Amino acid sequence: MASKIIKSPFVGNRIRRIRPGFGWVDHRIVREHYVERCSNAALALYLFLIVVSDGEGVSWWGERSISNRLGMEVDRLRQARAELEAAGLVAYASGTWQVLELEDRAP
Repeated sequence: MASKIIKSPFVGNRIRRIRPGFGWVDHRIVREHYVERCSNAALALYLFLIVVSDGEGVSWWGERSISNRLGMEVDRLRQARAELEAAGLVAYASGTWQVLELEDRAP
């Protein structure tokens, strides 16, 4: 008879609570292999944008400010943005970013 695995946090005083303003990452980023299609720089940018975007995924952070926070050159930031746009994860227009809802894929 197989024993049941009991999953519980092992650092009891640091259990994560979802608070207002918490930016979450859709698990399909891994399950649907977006991670493999993006560089580390692109994934760092994606995480940053998730955290700083409003409820509709919109952010007005400037390229220089983001590049300073992430420690990457503006040209590398633009390459990362191009990767995220090609993967269908973000849109960018006139200095405004939008983290996009992941497209539903057929099973």
